[in-house]
Amino acid sequence: MFKSGLMYPFGIGFWGPHGHDGVWHIALAESLLRGSFEMPTFSGVQLQNYHIGFDLLIALLSKISTIPISVIYFQILPILFSIAVGTLSYKFVLEWKKDTRAALWSTFFVYFGGSLGWLVTLYRTNELGGESIFWSQQGISSLINPPFALSLIVMLGGLLLLHKNKILMAVLFFSLLLSIKSYAGVLIIGALTITSIYEYIKNKNTQLAKISLTVTVVSIMLFLPLNSKAGGLLLFQPFWFLETMLAISDRFYWPRLYEAILNWRSGALYYKAIIGYSVALALFVIGNLWTRLVALVILPKTIMSIKKLDRYTIVLWIVALGGIAFPLLFVQKGTPWNTIQFLYYTLFVLSLLAGPSLAEVSRRLSTSKARLLTFFIILLTIPTSVGTLSFNYLPNRPPAQLPKLENEALHALASEPHGVVLTFPFDGHKAAEAASNPPRPLALYESTAYVSAFSKKPVFLEDEVNLTILNYDWKSRRESIDKFYQSKNESEVRTFLKDNKIKYIYWRKGQRAVLGETQLGIERIFENKEIDIYRVIAP
Repeated sequence: MFKSGLMYPFGIGFWGPHGHDGVWHIALAESLLRGSFEMPTFSGVQLQNYHIGFDLLIALLSKISTIPISVIYFQILPILFSIAVGTLSYKFVLEWKKDTRAALWSTFFVYFGGSLGWLVTLYRTNELGGESIFWSQQGISSLINPPFALSLIVMLGGLLLLHKNKILMAVLFFSLLLSIKSYAGVLIIGALTITSIYEYIKNKNTQLAKISLTVTVVSIMLFLPLNSKAGGLLLFQPFWFLETMLAISDRFYWPRLYEAILNWRSGALYYKAIIGYSVALALFVIGNLWTRLVALVILPKTIMSIKKLDRYTIVLWIVALGGIAFPLLFVQKGTPWNTIQFLYYTLFVLSLLAGPSLAEVSRRLSTSKARLLTFFIILLTIPTSVGTLSFNYLPNRPPAQLPKLENEALHALASEPHGVVLTFPFDGHKAAEAASNPPRPLALYESTAYVSAFSKKPVFLEDEVNLTILNYDWKSRRESIDKFYQSKNESEVRTFLKDNKIKYIYWRKGQRAVLGETQLGIERIFENKEIDIYRVIAP
């Protein structure tokens, strides 16, 4: 995280997925900093179907401190979040179990927990890697999704406050989760509700029921204003992740089993299909959870003593099971793989549960056997982190960049009065051609929000990826833009600019409309070797 967003000889570098995801958060936070709830990449339309808690936080921090949002996002919060996640994980398990060894093991799994993917890639290519072969990111990549990291901090804070019986603060923390990361909010509300039912049946205790009801009501009140249509984003499509895990070449890729499952299902050989899906499910669960599965060692004992279960054990296991169930049953409209983020919380809470389990197992063994177990757990766990670090985060060349001259142009545009910016539509074919020569300019990396992020202005159409995820009808607007650029009708193009309140046009060299500047009614206000910026002057 820290390396991204800084200036290098080639320009501003972006490692990992930050050329898209990080830029999006900067664009949204800049919009919120202006006091606007407009979609920054889809001007004139309000933000919808998005949890803005994290972006409000960095906008507020920037407002108070005057520190640029990019610096807060890339250089400050990652350090604070990484320390906070580990510290709170350790503190929660220590408070909960009163066991230092358990707390240390839990913190180890939170930071270093990995998948079985490294063993697959080692066998197939003699390389360490494969973090997301079974679909889910692992511990090392938690901070590439800062809203996820913030949701972990808030979740742990809520659990600690609940343990200390600070009810009002716990309710506040849990109620914020749905607005920070909706996946976390859904899981924690469900877990609190189910646990409250257990406590009522067990001893007629209604405290947790009151807490869960209050959390649910407050969460919905905070969430609904911007997310009234969010329910339509989930589509019931069972086992999509299992099938694609087998079918896609950059996942586990077992095409013979995938084809067999499809044939068994279409041929109504359901008993064989059940066996095939069971094998795929085992691969999915074991592959993603890997050494965290040590948490299952004490599960039989836990089940046998169900009447003595504490609320935190139940809450964590419900979150873990829910985090597996949701992606197995649902995909997200437009971007089906997005529901894998539910599983991130399974991996996290199982990291917390694995610590006490491993500590208990170690105590049953002799000193030498306990040390041997420790050695093998660490040996089998950390290769994922080593491989991901080496391949994704440490290389000198990032996958994406904002070239110096383009940064200069966007900085100049940021100093202009507020107004909507029209850019040239993203060209996927040119982006594919540039893929072999990293770092790619953001314009040729992916459809991103970079013009909005660094010009600090709303853009008429940008970042088609997030527009799809958030269920905007952007394709009709894309068609109107294409028509504008190809039109030879002067009245038509001027009407387009006026009706859409477009004040600036941002072109990279080689981009332009069929009609000239005078016919379009625009004047150049900035030029360098890479960028032309125009102001709309036509009435």
